[in-house]
Amino acid sequence: MTVDLQPILTDGDIRLRPLQAGDWRALHAVASDPLIWAMHPARDRWQEPIFRTSFDDAMRSGGALAITRTGTGEIIGSSRFDRARAGEDEVEIGWTFLARSEWGGPTNFTVKRLMVGHALRFFERVIFVIGADNLRSRRAVEKIGGRLTERMLDVPMAGAMVAHVVYAIDGQDFASGPLSR
Repeated sequence: MTVDLQPILTDGDIRLRPLQAGDWRALHAVASDPLIWAMHPARDRWQEPIFRTSFDDAMRSGGALAITRTGTGEIIGSSRFDRARAGEDEVEIGWTFLARSEWGGPTNFTVKRLMVGHALRFFERVIFVIGADNLRSRRAVEKIGGRLTERMLDVPMAGAMVAHVVYAIDGQDFASGPLSR
């Protein structure tokens, strides 16, 4: 079975599709809000040259997705599948950010339900690698049923090594957890 790391996934008002080079301007408009990055280890990612590097890395990854409104095509964020830091029979979901207008609503839940459900068709487990001090992202993954593992990684970010924790969701977690709704 061929693994598709850039699927088109839709549920109601949310659509995920492969990120395209032409999405730069619209995605940067979302990412240019400094408050999106306030708790992130790369707090300067809102700046155009820093975000350009991140965008180019996403394009090279082969797993980057644009998060859009189904009806209008408006880009409201991005996420990614990646295998580089994942173990055997795992895939990482990460690099997710949403416009602040989407915070506190159902968008992140819907995005993660679509992505985790898709990934578990091909892999035994999905992991989330999150900056240890990024409490907003950690709480968001816990709300969708992510289990904190004992794994930790030091990841180079913004010119320094940053401690990251690893959360996981497997098929059983998905079937019995919050994402099963």
